[in-house]
This record gives sequence, structure tokens and C-alpha cells, in this order.
Amino acid sequence: MRKVLIPTAIAALIVPLGAAVATADSGTGHHGADRRNTFTMALLLPVANNRVHGIGNATVNLHGTEARITVHVRGLLNHAPHAMHIHVKGSGECPTAADSTLHNGRLATSTADGLPAYGPIGTSLTTSGDTSPASALAVDRFPSTGTFTYSRTIHVTADVAQQVRRDNAVVVVHGIDYNKNGRYDDVLGASELNPALPQEATAPALCGPLH
Repeated sequence: MRKVLIPTAIAALIVPLGAAVATADSGTGHHGADRRNTFTMALLLPVANNRVHGIGNATVNLHGTEARITVHVRGLLNHAPHAMHIHVKGSGECPTAADSTLHNGRLATSTADGLPAYGPIGTSLTTSGDTSPASALAVDRFPSTGTFTYSRTIHVTADVAQQVRRDNAVVVVHGIDYNKNGRYDDVLGASELNPALPQEATAPALCGPLH
């Protein structure tokens, strides 16, 4: 796994959490389910070549499969939906410039470009309702401002909980304004996830591994 050194000035932007980053082992349940209390956090940084100037952080507090999730983001495109997910089973890291490819003749990193690094969607961080991968593009149930705080307690699958505890989970916030015109358009062509959407709407903006 590639290690990223975080400058002190950037690390200071993480919202004080009032608790140590630690794992408290409470044992397993009657049927072998992992019931540990596990606290993880991620610094969300701009994805390479996507011309993003935002920043954020995320925390996931697990008890068994119950997850209390908080995400703080600022500096993204305003008045536009920003899909968010916990990705699992990739390399447990964020894509680098080497993962970028040409999209409509322009160098950028799409969601598909980043899959080897962060893996497929395990949980959709929707504001209400379903949180499964089926809600990956439920644009009416994601934050729609450039600066926001997301907080929700949900149940994740046992598989996702296991990947979080194994340091193989990554938080990704999507939606970029590549050409800085204040909206999602076709500057990068159509999204490979849904051709009805522009690539800008689904491209990863901010990314951070949970540790």
C-alpha cells in the first residue's frame, strides 16, 4: 500500500473529534459476529488531475455493523449533488496521477480509473433511505452543496465492517467542475457509470483511506 505523508498544516484541518483514534475489542457475538468498537478516520484530499481545490475529513465509528458516520467537506461545486461512498476491496488507497486517463481528450481520473485503488462501492452514504450499492447514483439523496456536514447512523454489511477494520476501506466524494464553469457538463464526455450523466457528475473529487 502506498504511504502518503500528510503536511501538518493540512492535518490540522481535521475537525477535533474529542476521542482517541483506537480500537476497543469487545469480543465477538454469540454467532461469531465481530462486535468490536472501531473508530476510523480519513483525510479527504483532491483526486489527481480532476482540478479540485476542496478538502474534507470523514470518521466512521463502528459497533458491530452499526456505523456512525460523519463527513465534513468544503470547497466543492455548489448547487450540485455529490455522491459519497465507502469503497472496499481495492488496494485500500486513493488513485494517483498515474491512474488518470484521457476523457474526451482531457487528462482526468474517472470513477472507473480509480477502482483498482479504492475498489467497488460497499456503502452509499445517502442522506436518507437505502445505503446499498444500488443507491450509488441516487442523486436526490446526497448532499447538493459545495460545503456540507453529513452525519448519519446506519447499518453496513458484515463484509463492509470487516473491510473497515482491516484498513481496506476508502471514502470517496464524487462530483467535479473540471472546466470551472459552475455546473456539470460534457467537457469530459459521458459518465461510464451512466451515459445519461456527464463524467463530471460521477468523477471522484475527494478521497481518503479509513485508518
